[in-house]
This record gives sequence, structure tokens and C-alpha cells, in this order.
Amino acid sequence: MRSTPIAALAVLTSAALALAACSGGSDGNGNDNGNGSADGGDTSEVTLDFFTDKAAWEPSFDDMNAASDGVAPQLSFTGYSDPTAYDAFIKQSFRTNERPDLFTWHTGDRLGELVEQGLVAETTEIWDQAIADGFVTEELAQSYTYDGKQYCVPLHVVYWVMYYNTEIFAEHDLEVPTTWEEFTAVADALVEAGVVPLHQMNIIFEFVWFQAILAGSDLEAYHGLSDGSVSYTDPPVVEAMDTWHQMQSDGYFIDPGVTTDPQTLLQTGETAMAYFGTFFTGQLTDLGMASGEDYGMFVLPSVNPEMSETPVAVETGPLCVGTDSENQQAALDYSAWWMGTEAQSAWSESRGDVSFNPNATVTDEALAEITAQVTGEGHVQYGRYLEATPNTIYTVAAEEFGAFVTNNDDPMGHLEAIQAEADAYWAEQ
Repeated sequence: MRSTPIAALAVLTSAALALAACSGGSDGNGNDNGNGSADGGDTSEVTLDFFTDKAAWEPSFDDMNAASDGVAPQLSFTGYSDPTAYDAFIKQSFRTNERPDLFTWHTGDRLGELVEQGLVAETTEIWDQAIADGFVTEELAQSYTYDGKQYCVPLHVVYWVMYYNTEIFAEHDLEVPTTWEEFTAVADALVEAGVVPLHQMNIIFEFVWFQAILAGSDLEAYHGLSDGSVSYTDPPVVEAMDTWHQMQSDGYFIDPGVTTDPQTLLQTGETAMAYFGTFFTGQLTDLGMASGEDYGMFVLPSVNPEMSETPVAVETGPLCVGTDSENQQAALDYSAWWMGTEAQSAWSESRGDVSFNPNATVTDEALAEITAQVTGEGHVQYGRYLEATPNTIYTVAAEEFGAFVTNNDDPMGHLEAIQAEADAYWAEQ
């Protein structure tokens, strides 16, 4: 098990939290009808009790109330800053008659727990229509699917892409890579020039290069880890770890113990590239960096050149309707409206971020291009490792990946430790 100095942990945790803080209505089937009703009745005058652990996002939800005025229900906002207190509150509320109409939650195991207990309303019809209308992809629906049915809708999405310092690329005559071979050639050129190519962390985001390399090598194997059909000691996983090990040995990554914020490292050129979710755009903007001028972004190419589609990791958080809440139908109507183009254009404008709806207007041209790219042909979305992995396995994996990043030692021992936990977990399922 790795150890991290407390001061460094505090700084990195703070940085990570900052990174993360990153046309009519619809009927319940997602059809635009101008009144936001799922059953033909008008629920646009209803006010929903809305709870979230994203207290800092209140101004954006004020903007959404302005956008939904007259066409969809309004939200009465209650925000929590402490995620642990928030999770406890939501779970407690379902033990009372004051169930939340609408609330934010998590995908993966934690959403599955609410589904199994019958605490969140099914949204299959909303998803079916949204997919048919081109508002969302079928791949994104998988993060909300349990026993063949969908629950909740996406509050937001984050696409994991590569950010790069344009000045460094220009100075060294580097082109944006479109293949893994070109990507490693760029990294090798930077190492030779004395520039650190890539950012990496040994806590919080210690797993991201594992997900990128494995998914980009064998997406089926990556998915197999999520259901236990693939072992962490199977050849595709071992090969991915060996690739990661070689990249570290070749000097591609900055010292993972560096506590400077990754956005500052990219701005100063201490790293030339940083693999992060699209929330990173906001962090760079806060530093005064201009999209398309001071930095650019590109989809990380597949490691395996024979893959027909380039995988892109997607991080998403759900917006859920409480089963048997006072305004359940109105909350479903709001969920259907939320998926639409007008709502998502308003959301993207307010947040300055991408939308899961490729038809939404995104003011940042680079983000708009990324959205069009990852939702278009030739690309396939997959769930981020943190959400795709059962919690007990992830807890061990985070420790092992963190130690591997810190020590760059033999990958096999780390994989065996994770698989031991996976064996114990799947034996109980």
C-alpha cells in the first residue's frame, strides 16, 4: 500500500475537487410538444424539490429555471457541499414520506443499489425516444441500464481527451497525432527535447492511463473486467500494463508526486499534454488560457491500430426521479425536457462545457468539435473505470495503480492483488 505525505494529499485533493467542480417541452417519450407533459397534461407550472451535491452549480440551475419557464417544471434548489452528508440525506429521505422529486446521484454500483431497492423511477421510454431523436447515444445509455431498463437521465457528461500546449507543439514542429504510433513519436520527440510529455497523478486520477491503454487496446477486455468475465491477469490486461510500464520507463510522465495543479503545469509548459475530462477546459480558462490559441485538445488514438472505432472514456452523473415522490410525473416530464436540444444548449451555455446532446449549441468551438467527434462515426464511448468497476474492487485497484505510478515496478504483482479482490467479490455475486 502506498503512502502519501498528508500535505501533498491535501493539496492534490483540493486540486482534484476544483477539477471536478467542474425548444418547447417534451412528453415522457421525449417528443417535443411544447408543454413538457408525459401524459398529455401540462406540468410546466409545477415546482420540483431538487436536491444536489453540487451546491456551487446553483447559478446554472437558476439559468435552467429561466430556460424552462413556461415549458417545463421549475426547480426549488437545495445544494449540499459535503458529498458524504448529501448521500446520507438522500438515503434517509427514502425512509420517510418526503421523497425527493428530483436529485443528482452517481452511476455504477451506487445507482444500482437504488434501482434494486425500487427507489428511482424507470426512464426507458425517455431514453428510447432520445436515442431515436439523436439526443444521446446507445453507448451512454449503458451507464443507466439495469436488467435491460434505464433509470435516471444524464445530468452531464465529461469526455476524457488529451489537452496540449500549442506553443510547445509549435516550438518543436509537432502535429496533433491521429494514431498511437504518431502519439508515441510526439512523446519521444518531446523527451529528446527535454520536455515532459504527459501529466500523471498517483492519487485520485491514478487509474486513467490504465483505462485509456486497455480500452484502446481491447475494449471487450476492458468491459470484461466490469462483470468478472475477464481477469486482471489475462493477457490483454497484462499487455496494457506492460505498455503503461514502458511509457513510464521511457520518461513520458512527470513525477506523480508533484503537487502543482495540472492546469498550471500545462500552462507553464512543465508538461506538454494532460489527459483529462472536458471539465479541464474551465480550469484552463480560469488561468486566462484561450481555447484554440494557448491550448488545444484531441481524442487519444487507439493503441490497437486494427480497432474500427476509437474508444473515448465518458464520465457521467445522473439526474434521478424519486419513485412515489409527490411530483413523480412532473419530474419525469422535466427529465424528458432536460434531454432535449434547447435545454442542453442552455445548460452548455451556462456551464461553458460540453453536452451529451450533440445537437446542443456549444459556444467553445473546440468543445463543440470534440462533442461532434466522439458522438459521430468512428468513435465509441465507454464508461470511466471508476464508475464501471465495483466499488470494492476499485478501492484496491486505486491503491495498486497509485503504487505502480509511484514506483514503476513490476506490474504483475499489482494485477494479482487486484484480481484477488475481484475473485472474492465475484464469488459472492
